[in-house]
Amino acid sequence: MTRGDLAWTVETRGDVRLIAPAGRVDEASATAFAERLAQEIESAAADGSRRLAIDLAAIDYMSSRGLRGLTLAQRKSGESGISIVLVRPNEIMREILAISRYDKVFQVFDSIDQIGTT
Repeated sequence: MTRGDLAWTVETRGDVRLIAPAGRVDEASATAFAERLAQEIESAAADGSRRLAIDLAAIDYMSSRGLRGLTLAQRKSGESGISIVLVRPNEIMREILAISRYDKVFQVFDSIDQIGTT
């Protein structure tokens, strides 16, 4: 990975599209992060997924621009009829979500199995 790049894995579990970015979401990567979230929402809608789960276990840091990307994704997902949930936040992300109060905006699950699939 070069500076600003995030690694992504994607899988579908029932009606849930699970995406797992890895790396830092900072000034160098925030725009690409937001754009990828928008693409994943479109893909989720196209394949019939009802939920997009963002696995935060491998995110080392997220700036306010990264949080803005989550906000934009939340808006776009609502237009597409898809709900976004956050899963497996590590300690760093748990603190960032609490400080920003995003843990009140998004449903946050400790494990992927908690989100359920149909």
